[in-house]
Amino acid sequence: MNRRAILVLLAGLAAVVLPARADDAALWALLRGGGQVVLVRHAVTEPGVGDPPGFRVEDCSTQRNLSEAGRREARRLGEALRARQVPVGELLTSPWCRCRETARLAFGREGRPEPALGNLFGRRQEEAPQVAALQRLVRSPAGGNVFMVTHGSTTFALTGVSPGTAEMVVLTPLEAGGFRVAGRLAVMP
Repeated sequence: MNRRAILVLLAGLAAVVLPARADDAALWALLRGGGQVVLVRHAVTEPGVGDPPGFRVEDCSTQRNLSEAGRREARRLGEALRARQVPVGELLTSPWCRCRETARLAFGREGRPEPALGNLFGRRQEEAPQVAALQRLVRSPAGGNVFMVTHGSTTFALTGVSPGTAEMVVLTPLEAGGFRVAGRLAVMP
């Protein structure tokens, strides 16, 4: 495993055990106001890193999928969003099964698969074009917030933030283009 992959994994693990941040209330209020783009890392999976050799995106049985703990984590995320009355507009997901299942469990509906949200772990050759496509997706949402269920490696490539499982990275689109990272929210048990 290369050094960057180890750092991404360690940062993701640290995000899971950090206590709630003081700015959480402000971020929840920002989300209630709508107009944000929210990158959500998929919930916890069966043990492992990346996907097995020879996996196929169109075949869930060949991928690393959500564990039972991950399914509970995804449901908790949805409960937290509903309890805080966060408006959800467009819902996009990585084509990977763990992201699609996280979206179904958290939001109660299918998200639109978006190739730009695909996993970048072990696929560095895809990083530049995928980040360019992601930057085009981050725009001012109309009606609610745009939620994008993706992978830690993809979120990191776009924002420099390595989220924990089911953690949200809130992006505020800028009028001149681009975005600013407003913060991170993790829903703890």
